[in-house]
Amino acid sequence: MSGTNKDREFIAVRIAVLTVSDSRGLDQDRSGDTLVARLQDAGHTLADRTILPDERAEIADQLRRWCADPDIDVVISTGGTGLTGRDVTVEAHRDVYEKEIDAFGTVFTHVSMAKIGTSAVQSRATGGVANGTYLFALPGSPGACKDAWDEILVKQLDFRHMPCNFVEILPRLDEDKRRK
Repeated sequence: MSGTNKDREFIAVRIAVLTVSDSRGLDQDRSGDTLVARLQDAGHTLADRTILPDERAEIADQLRRWCADPDIDVVISTGGTGLTGRDVTVEAHRDVYEKEIDAFGTVFTHVSMAKIGTSAVQSRATGGVANGTYLFALPGSPGACKDAWDEILVKQLDFRHMPCNFVEILPRLDEDKRRK
């Protein structure tokens, strides 16, 4: 049964937020603001935040830098997950992933269907792992960021969430790279 185990102590994770946009700055970044407020309200730490244009190589380079940073556990990007020619965030994420979390996109679509109906098929939200870091690409709307956080990430990034969660396996994500 899914729920919170009150006998476990909360473990804060360090999260970087990337907004992908050709037109927004930090002062207009409602989706990034939504994620920052929610992750901090949940007790997590904002490790870094930036905005980049819809440029695949730049996005992938930033994701790689954050994955190489031992002070970042999770990266959440917002924007660039749609179907237009400039929407390249998903491709940039997949350039970096070592493993994709296939069910993340499926669960996000399920959550979105309840809110926006069949329009959910236009989202390409994705999740993966690289260099011991979780990466999630969310659509660029504040509503989509709320849905992904409130329905999926707040639970999976909580060590107390049962029967399992992303935090409890975080120390083992890169075990294949450790010297034996």
